Amino acid sequence: MIRVVLADDEKLIRSGWTTMLSLHDDIAVVGEAGDGREAVDAGTGADIVLMDIRMPRMDGLAATQELARHSPATRVIVVTTFENDQLVWGALRAGAAGYVLKRAPADELVEAIRLVHSRDALLFPDALRRIASPHVGTATPRVPVELTPRELDVLRHIALGQNNAEIAAALHVTKETVKTHVGNVLGKLGARDRTQAAVLAYELGLVFAGAQRPVPKAGDWSS
Repeated sequence: MIRVVLADDEKLIRSGWTTMLSLHDDIAVVGEAGDGREAVDAGTGADIVLMDIRMPRMDGLAATQELARHSPATRVIVVTTFENDQLVWGALRAGAAGYVLKRAPADELVEAIRLVHSRDALLFPDALRRIASPHVGTATPRVPVELTPRELDVLRHIALGQNNAEIAAALHVTKETVKTHVGNVLGKLGARDRTQAAVLAYELGLVFAGAQRPVPKAGDWSS
């Protein structure tokens, strides 16, 4: 069962989400919040928080940061009316695992919850590439920690939105090997999930929107 908290200052929207999610046996709404501070309190310990960006007392970005610090196992999906890349990028950098527009079809929101909960792939990697474009590192690619060449490869594939099975096929290794590499990459980068690793990969110039750069040898990377 995926335990979900709904954070939006409009009760009508929360009611609509509750009705829609109640149709799915694997999802349970376990709490609601009308502002960011309530979202942190209600969301602590939950699996997923659907988080509006614009809320009173504490906005969704600050609430996402608080949850990342105090409830690292909780994943935030930003749900916003505004198709504003700067806002969404700020949410991703704050610790959100992805975003969905409020006008998205119900089945898209449900699949987003399931995908983020599985932690096996990025939510909407094509959208992430578009949003990341203005923030991509333009200097020589660099990484602040020493990753092995294989881990650099895995990081690039994570940023391109591939799941473990796809990475395993691309690198001709087993899924268990990929899972181990992913864990090592997240640990070395200090990233709480694949989305945070992807954001770092774009900012460090490892990949860029619409394409990918060759991964340098480990010794070629500078801090």
